Amino acid sequence: MTRGLRRPGDRVLLAIDTAIGTTVALAAGGRVHLAASDDPRGHAEAIGELLAEVFRASGAAAGDVEGVVVGVGPGPFTGLRVGIAAAHAFAAGRGVPLLPVQGHDAVALQDLDRGATASVRVVQDARRRELFVTDYAGLDWAGIPQRVAGPRLVARDAHVAQPGERWPERIPGDGLLALAARKLAAGGPFEADRAVYLRAPDVAAPSAPKRVST
Repeated sequence: MTRGLRRPGDRVLLAIDTAIGTTVALAAGGRVHLAASDDPRGHAEAIGELLAEVFRASGAAAGDVEGVVVGVGPGPFTGLRVGIAAAHAFAAGRGVPLLPVQGHDAVALQDLDRGATASVRVVQDARRRELFVTDYAGLDWAGIPQRVAGPRLVARDAHVAQPGERWPERIPGDGLLALAARKLAAGGPFEADRAVYLRAPDVAAPSAPKRVST
């Protein structure tokens, strides 16, 4: 699936996100090529085929990529680490920069670009009866969504719905690319190169062995 990217510039950029399903996008030749899987668990199985699909559709080669945009969350531990690891591997293999962005920013960018509202709230299922929530108030001078609260973890039964909420079915690949392109054009900072889990992973460090008394 291809579509025009708003102000993509001349860079060839690859985007990978596994916060909700798996999303891969490639900006090349003034077009964006998208591939996605809605499987909430099969990230590792899907990502290779999705990468092959966007390169096949675009006609671009892996060596053409000039930067890898990676969604760092918020999202679940298991899902996020697959996409982040794949983005790291691709960027390291090609010797190109890694460009970390938050997925909620990409969702908010699309709504704020359309001018539908002055503010946007992005709400994402975090499982365990919890939600990831981020609030935005318009775009800054560079066209980047202004984050005013969050991302934060909220109990589902404590969440109060409001006008302008957006519950994404997946993180938009074209939104990730547009966000990165604007940051590059403005010389703005990217996110820290670490996943935004907002809760401890379900993996506990092994405890020290008990001492045997004599």
